[in-house]
Amino acid sequence: MSQKRAYQDGCAVAHALDIIGDRWAMPIMRELMLGPKRFTDLRAGLPGISANVLTQRLEELEASSILVRRRLPPPAASQIYELTDWGRESEILFQVLGRWACRSPTMEPGKPMSPVSVILSMRTMIDRSRIGDLNTTIGFRFGEEEFRATLAKGDVLIDRGVAAGADTILSGDQNSLIAVLYGGARYADVLLTVEGDEALADHFATLFPLPPKAPDMVSPAPTAS
Repeated sequence: MSQKRAYQDGCAVAHALDIIGDRWAMPIMRELMLGPKRFTDLRAGLPGISANVLTQRLEELEASSILVRRRLPPPAASQIYELTDWGRESEILFQVLGRWACRSPTMEPGKPMSPVSVILSMRTMIDRSRIGDLNTTIGFRFGEEEFRATLAKGDVLIDRGVAAGADTILSGDQNSLIAVLYGGARYADVLLTVEGDEALADHFATLFPLPPKAPDMVSPAPTAS
């Protein structure tokens, strides 16, 4: 592994940036948050990364004990990467950073997100106070990947799981779901199919209010006419 520049600072935050502050480190961790993946799966979820940079970041994260690599037994016999228990603890960082960054006045909506990123976004942004007495399941099919949400007793669990049998199943483009949850789009207007309870799907879309934007201190305020 190449020698990395470090802050040489005793602050734990500085140390965190030493180990995960390089470009692509946290997106790689994000893609592994819901389970192990092969190298090709990681590249599919991170289309902007080169093979060389991905290899380097994986080596660095492994050296920092954030992830491990292992080979699956035959007949698969492929190498996979997965977060360590300590690596998975970092989800709270993604949640805090995600909610904080959503308030940025310069964040541009509409950029593509991977299926895992969309699921983690829902785990971060759902307002549990809005769940109420819901007792239901919602399935998601994004290409070949399937996930399942269980809402009960005012709480929610969203993870990988079989979509079949859920009360409502949302199938199609994961970015279309983002447009519904955060952009106010309707299911009928995006690349998403609703199977099952359509009223439940509509209600589900109301559980993800965005925090207010921080003041834009750069753009000039509009003048009164």
